[in-house]
Amino acid sequence: MGRREFAMNSAVSNAEKLIRIASEKGLRVVLAESCTAGLASNLLAETSGASGVLWGSYVTYTPEAKQAMLGLENGVLEKYGAVSRETALAMAEGALRASGADIAASVTGLAGPGGDGSDKPVGTVFIAGLCRAGGPAEIREYHFAGPRNSVRLEAAGELIALLLSLAGRPSESG
Repeated sequence: MGRREFAMNSAVSNAEKLIRIASEKGLRVVLAESCTAGLASNLLAETSGASGVLWGSYVTYTPEAKQAMLGLENGVLEKYGAVSRETALAMAEGALRASGADIAASVTGLAGPGGDGSDKPVGTVFIAGLCRAGGPAEIREYHFAGPRNSVRLEAAGELIALLLSLAGRPSESG
């Protein structure tokens, strides 16, 4: 099995687990996707039961979309850039604030083939997630290799894995 097939199988498996666990707990999720352009949301939507879990998704491919849809402050983008830990966290916070979801996760990165003019190499991806009920936000940094769509698929898979991790946290009341 090739790397791409493994990434797809892993993403689909995690999507199925996420839908099952979130359904059992009555959780709704929202995503804010940049470099994956809705790929993670699509993988979730292909899973039976997704309509009870997936609140919605924001595809914010440009800085302007991040500001308009998620309320990102221009200062975050100017100071840290569109591909940063800070922007990923602000995207997740904005998605949670703008939605009726319990869990939010975001992804921003450089899928390639060209960069964004910063010193960050192609394949750099930041994923962030948090829960409305509280607890620490999680921010993860990745450096994927390979062609554009492989980077996008691996990033989407890791975004779903983060949602699964957040959904699996013990509840505040339990």
